[in-house]
Amino acid sequence: MELFRRWGWADRVREVAPLPVEWSNAVSFCVTLTGQEITRFDHCFGLYPDRVDFASELGQQIPQPFVELVLREAVQARPGCTSMLGWRVTDLVQHADGVHLTIADESNRSAQLEASYVLGCDGAQGMTRQAIGAKYVGSADQRSNLGMVFRSADLWPLVSHRPAVHYWIVHPGNPALMGRLDLDDRWWMIALGVQPDDVDPTKLIRGAVGAAVDVEMVSTDPWTAKMLVADAYRQRRVFLVGDAAHLNPPFGGHGFNTGIGDAVNIGWKIAAVVKGWGGDDLLESYEAERRPIAVQTIDAAQANMRVLAGDLYDNPDVSQWTDEDLRFIAGRTQATKDAEFHSLGLVLGYSYDASPVIPDAPPRSETLDVTEFQPNAEPGSRLPHQWLRDGSSIYDTVGPNFVLVSSTSAKGDAERFSDEAAERHMPLKVLTVDDGATVTDYGVGLILVRPDHHIAWRGATCPNPGEILDTARGACAGR
Repeated sequence: MELFRRWGWADRVREVAPLPVEWSNAVSFCVTLTGQEITRFDHCFGLYPDRVDFASELGQQIPQPFVELVLREAVQARPGCTSMLGWRVTDLVQHADGVHLTIADESNRSAQLEASYVLGCDGAQGMTRQAIGAKYVGSADQRSNLGMVFRSADLWPLVSHRPAVHYWIVHPGNPALMGRLDLDDRWWMIALGVQPDDVDPTKLIRGAVGAAVDVEMVSTDPWTAKMLVADAYRQRRVFLVGDAAHLNPPFGGHGFNTGIGDAVNIGWKIAAVVKGWGGDDLLESYEAERRPIAVQTIDAAQANMRVLAGDLYDNPDVSQWTDEDLRFIAGRTQATKDAEFHSLGLVLGYSYDASPVIPDAPPRSETLDVTEFQPNAEPGSRLPHQWLRDGSSIYDTVGPNFVLVSSTSAKGDAERFSDEAAERHMPLKVLTVDDGATVTDYGVGLILVRPDHHIAWRGATCPNPGEILDTARGACAGR
C-alpha cells in the first residue's frame, strides 16, 4: 500500500476493495464456521484501525482482480501507454539496440513490436523466462489443495464467530481456510490436502461450515504450493518480474507484495537509464537486490506452511475433543502461526545488503525475525517513516527521483550534492528539516533516499558527493 501511495493509487485501491479495513483485522481458528472458536489473532497483515507512526499506509485486504482493475485504469489513463488486453507475446529476440517481439491476439492475428526493454510479468506459464534461458530452482509441496470461489446468501448469518479476514477450519475431516470476498454473498475457500478429482466441492464447503448451506460454485482451482526462484532475473534488455521470477506458497500473503516490490525496483531504474542519468550498473543491481528478497520471502512462507489447519491436532474424532484438547490446540496455534499474520519484519524490514549500488549496506542477520520490525536508517534499508509537521508522510516527498534529506547544519554539503547532481543531469530534491529533528532521529545529518524509499547512502558530512551519486545511479567514474 505504501508503494501504491507512491504511484498515487492507494486511495483508489481502498475505494474498490470489497472489505474495508474496519471490517476486521483478525484471523480466527475454529472447529467449523458454525462450531466453536479455538483462538484468534488480532492486528494481522498490517490491518490497523488507525494511522500508525511506522508506515504511511495501513494494510488492505483485497482480491487480486480488484487490484488489477486499478492497475488497468492507471495504464489506460496514462499518456503514451497502450493497453492491449487479449494479446500475447509469441516470440522475443534481442538485438544490439533493443528487443523485437511478435504478438498475437485471440484469433491468431499477429503484429510486430520494438522495445528498448522488456519486463516479463507473465507469470509461471509465460514465455519470457524460457526466452532468456532462465530456469526455476527449488521444490514443490507434495500435498494438493483445492481453491474455490462460491456464492452463499445464507452463510454469514450462520457464522458463530466475530468478523475475521481468514477463518482457519481445524476440523481434521475438513481442514481449510476460508473468508469473505465481499460483504454480500461471495466467499473463498482453500481445502487443504485434498485430491481435486476425488471430492465434491460443495460437500467440502458444507463440512467446513458445519451446516448444509446453499452454495453456488463460481470457480475451482486445484494447486500445489511451489517454492521456486529463477536462477537469473536478467538477460541484457529483458527482465523477469513477479511470478515469472519467483513462486512462493500463499501462507502469509506475500506473493503479490513481492511482485509489486519487483516492479517498483526495476521500474525506476529503467526510467533513469532511459532518461539518460542512470547507468547499466543500476540495471545490474535489480537481480542483486530483488532475488535475495524472493528467497527470504519463500523461506518465510515455507515455514508458515509447516503447520496447517489439519496439523494442529491428531485426534480425528472431534466429538471427543475436551476443553483441555481445545486449550492445547489454542496454545499450539499461537506458538506456530503468529509469524504468518504478524510479519512486518519481513514486509518492511528487508534490506538490499548485497547491492552494487549501495556499497555501505551492512550485512543482514543470518536469522531474520519475521515478526519484529525495527526501523533503521542504515544504507539498504527502507527509510524509517515519519509524519511531517504538515501531516504529510516523509515518503510523499520522495517522488520519481532521489531525495537528499538534510539538516540545516548540513546545508553546505546539501548544496554540493545539488551541484554535482545538476552536472550529471540527475534529478535530486533536497528536503531540509528546519530544526534537524527528523534527520537527528535518524542519527546523521544527510540521507540519500532512492525513489523506492530505500537508503542509498547516509553520513554526517560528505566530502565526495559526486562519487556517492555516481555509485547510487549505477554510473561509477561518471559514466
